Amino acid sequence: MTTPTIGHLRVPGANLRYEVRGSGPLLLLIPGGTGGAASFDGVADGLAGEYTVVSYDPRGLSRSPLDDPEARQSVEQHADDAFRLLELLSPGAPARVAGCSSGAIVALHLLVTHPERVERVVAHEPPVVEVLPDAAEHRALLARVADTFRREGLMPAAAIFAAGLARPGTAPSSAGNANAGKPRDAAGAVGTPAAELPPQAAARAERTMADLPYFLGRIVPSFMAYTPDLPRLRALSDRLVLAAGQDSRGELPYRPAAFLAERFGTELVHFPGGHTGLTTHPAEFGELLRKVLAA
Repeated sequence: MTTPTIGHLRVPGANLRYEVRGSGPLLLLIPGGTGGAASFDGVADGLAGEYTVVSYDPRGLSRSPLDDPEARQSVEQHADDAFRLLELLSPGAPARVAGCSSGAIVALHLLVTHPERVERVVAHEPPVVEVLPDAAEHRALLARVADTFRREGLMPAAAIFAAGLARPGTAPSSAGNANAGKPRDAAGAVGTPAAELPPQAAARAERTMADLPYFLGRIVPSFMAYTPDLPRLRALSDRLVLAAGQDSRGELPYRPAAFLAERFGTELVHFPGGHTGLTTHPAEFGELLRKVLAA
């Protein structure tokens, strides 16, 4: 793996850590869940042959600390962070952007608020559940998660969340939702002891677990309550690629991408694996991402 150049960007309320690889037009990678920039380690080098690839730890996660650890989080604020990275690293040209899970929600908002800065967006399974006809059920799920978090703690709440995202009739562990409730370590396996991992992977696994309370307690409630501007997205749909995991059918994170693609009359692009195909199938995921970005 190529050693990236590390940078830091001061933004209102936080200090963002970002990584840069390669050369060429800018490609901004926005991670979901608790993985941070390391989520893209398996694909970044392959893309760096054609792009200046920038990945980063979103505010409050991993190595991007908040000034106020209790600060409320919003999609709008996180999208502004992404915009500031584009302004810093690609001031004279629009960029390509790819986001996964909660990072895909950020990418959608970035597209509608700063379309002049974005040439193409790939949004892989953005869980914008408010667009779905049964949105009320998912609000109830989030309320149960929050209540369980308050009364019983992190892991019982995470289990309820993972079960709510899973395909009906399946166990959460088979749903592939590592970004949601059952975080995976850098090797992509749930529950591997950090001591058995290489040092870099062990450090990533440790950060992932440390970030889970923040993710489940403040990112999930805010981001999954977000409603995208559908008329604006439709108008910009020629720049938007909606994507989902080929193994995710029937799971909650799959459904908003499929719903939006049908509503906009665009193709839903299926990537290898499930919700976390980026981690479980990095070579195939990265190759398809490269093709989709170049289309």
